Amino acid sequence: MTVKELIKELEKIENKDRVVVMSKDGEGNSYSPLADFWEGAYEAETTYSGSAWLDKLTPEDMVGGYTEEDVRIPEDNENVIYALVLCPTN
Repeated sequence: MTVKELIKELEKIENKDRVVVMSKDGEGNSYSPLADFWEGAYEAETTYSGSAWLDKLTPEDMVGGYTEEDVRIPEDNENVIYALVLCPTN
């Protein structure tokens, strides 16, 4: 799903004050509220999990301790894609 597709689906929700809750897995074994999100790069390692990195390094990232080693640029690797990373509370 792309951000554009997600926005289109979210626009259909009548009550915009609902809390966003994330499922731990596709079977619904555990749930956690959405705490944050960030834009980055993602590489699938299996059909259900992978790794995420920064896709650019900002001054704020550097203050947080990130370096160029934490950056993956999708154009540099065909298996890495731009992503919106959602972060659960737990």
